Amino acid sequence: MRPSWLKTSLTLITCATLWLPGPASAAQPPRPATVATQVKPPKLVVVMVIDGLPSEQVQRYRDQFGPGGLRRLLEQGASFTDAHQAHGITVTAVGHSAVLTGAYPYRHGIIGNNWIAPDGRQVYCTEDTRYHYIDEDTDAHDGTSPANLRVDTLGDQLRYASGNRSKVVTVSGKDRGAILLAGKTGTAYMYMDKTGDFATSTYYMDQYPAWAERFRAAKPQDRYYAKSWTPLLDDKAYADDAPYPAATTSSPNRFPFTFYSESGKPASDYYVRLKKSPAVDALTLEFAEAAVDGERLGSNPTGATDLLGVSLSGHDYVNHAYGPESRMSHDHLQQVDRQIARFFTFLDKRVGMDNVLVVLTADHGFANTAEFARTQHADALRVNPKALLDTLDAQLAERFGVARLVKTSLLPEIHLDYAAIERRGLARADVENAAARFLLAQPGIAEVFTRTQLEQGVASKSRLGTLMQRAWNRALSGDLLVVTTPYTIFSSGTSGASHGTPWQYDTSVPLLIMGKRWIRPGEQAGYAEVVDIAPTLAQILHVRRPAGAEGRALTEALR
Repeated sequence: MRPSWLKTSLTLITCATLWLPGPASAAQPPRPATVATQVKPPKLVVVMVIDGLPSEQVQRYRDQFGPGGLRRLLEQGASFTDAHQAHGITVTAVGHSAVLTGAYPYRHGIIGNNWIAPDGRQVYCTEDTRYHYIDEDTDAHDGTSPANLRVDTLGDQLRYASGNRSKVVTVSGKDRGAILLAGKTGTAYMYMDKTGDFATSTYYMDQYPAWAERFRAAKPQDRYYAKSWTPLLDDKAYADDAPYPAATTSSPNRFPFTFYSESGKPASDYYVRLKKSPAVDALTLEFAEAAVDGERLGSNPTGATDLLGVSLSGHDYVNHAYGPESRMSHDHLQQVDRQIARFFTFLDKRVGMDNVLVVLTADHGFANTAEFARTQHADALRVNPKALLDTLDAQLAERFGVARLVKTSLLPEIHLDYAAIERRGLARADVENAAARFLLAQPGIAEVFTRTQLEQGVASKSRLGTLMQRAWNRALSGDLLVVTTPYTIFSSGTSGASHGTPWQYDTSVPLLIMGKRWIRPGEQAGYAEVVDIAPTLAQILHVRRPAGAEGRALTEALR
């Protein structure tokens, strides 16, 4: 007896044979051609990243959002409620790299904001001394190019498919936020701490276009001088927020926050203060609007699709300073919501929102401050990195009789001195395991993964291990990856919050996609990852996926 699948196959073959055309004399009247309706790609794709925005904040504060910003995305777009930055070292550079490469850190090569190179030199993710900022001071480790990004992006594929007619422009309060969204062939602009201007580097061009020169000359950043950040909503709206953290001379931790300089006029310290407030995000969106007009984004005369990347950095700075449970974080998100609404109104006038596809996500989530977490009965600690590493080094010296086997470290990564280990005739795995055992016995340490485990792939037997495996690059990463217990952070300070772990609060981020012609509105409860964004956009835009992309197209949200 033939299996059922074979019967089906034979039937299909037979049917196909019956429809083969015969000789011309016996041909049947031609059947009308069936043409599949293909929706034209959007004129403009806007990819927005809110730096340091946990998914839970979007859900917790959603009833307070205005009608045109985040609420519009939630109601008119597809909202993925279980979306993640699915790698273990959840920091800004790594998260931004995932958005448009569709790749994990082991592949795209951006393993942190900073890392230790094989020669022992500390590397900043977007540094490149071959280039400098245009008309701005440039330090050796300033971000000036995407050279360290080892794969291409969706924007690069878009430009390739259009014969470079598509424009890709990105802007951010952080250089890494702009550069890693722009990819290899886009153009990135970033906020300058010393001047408050938005600048680019000689990697992208030799001089600014006229529209950017006009924006810089107008000095919009100076209008905030001597003004204050005050809460947007009534006091009762913030009633459930955590109490204010203790005030200090340098950080009053109280509204209103006044923007000033010690010199009495706009200067570097004033421009840095703007970053820890809604002001930096308002300026970023204003520059984005200037780019839309100046570059005619969404009105490309060739008909090609353009891409605008906008990374809003203020929320990360606010959360670091005060914690995501604070009134400041709560209000900041409300302020950003209204700013996004105004930006959408602008896009509607310039391009028409029916012609625009919007993606909004975050580069990472955030842990609550350790002090607040303890009020919720979490065993949250602040682990002093130097003390931990010094003690580890001493323990290894006592165990193996070799001093300074800890070569260097940028936690959560630790580099061992393999040359010294081999000279002494020791086995690498023995030293790694001894280090791991010691670290696991310390308060606040949950897991330690060794190079031997990671090289053999045995770390990925759990979800946490899988996330750390994805975060580890064989050529660039350390020999030990250390994971703290939940809500514990590496910190020598006594205040502030952080991120960077594989725990849910750091990986869980919003993922909202809105576009009337391409996206089916509604809440999506299924699992999704930020690396799914690039494949999804590639499908909508009919372009090739980025080379390193490992995500999937979110077809459940497509029309």
